[in-house]
Amino acid sequence: MTQHILVTAIGTDRTGLVRHVTATLLDCGCNIAESRLATMGSQFVMLIMVSGNWHSRRKLETALAEVAEAQGLQISLRDTDVDAARPNQLPYAIDLVCLDQPGIVNTLASFLAAHDIAIAEMTSKRYAAAHTGAQMFNLQMIVSLPDTTHIATLREEFMELCDHYNLDAILEPVKN
Repeated sequence: MTQHILVTAIGTDRTGLVRHVTATLLDCGCNIAESRLATMGSQFVMLIMVSGNWHSRRKLETALAEVAEAQGLQISLRDTDVDAARPNQLPYAIDLVCLDQPGIVNTLASFLAAHDIAIAEMTSKRYAAAHTGAQMFNLQMIVSLPDTTHIATLREEFMELCDHYNLDAILEPVKN
């Protein structure tokens, strides 16, 4: 029976970390189903969902503990279910740019939670504006709207929120 395991690894960024972890996954008979990798500051963060059988999972626990020790990583494993397509959910994208200010993510997350909208993916970063050097903030999200959502009303409330906090943002259906 196939199991799905979520593997997280965090450590000081350096060349070869992905190779060490993925070689171990392969050696243990696991297959990568989905992954997210990023460098944040001096740290490397890896989030991988793998599939394998019960025997593969037991081998993986031992082998990744050895990799963690040898490479100075914090690695954890957690069983998970495969995320089936969410019925009655509409995938929408949010793209936001503004001057950096504390609380942007919390403000947006609060708005979405109040409308029963789940955040499926989120990426954000700060950067210096090209001509002025001002600190800017960029955020991209994929969210899942309940199919009962009145899109025009939601969009109007979203734009009011953006106007209030001086956020330049769009809310649009995900295009495949």
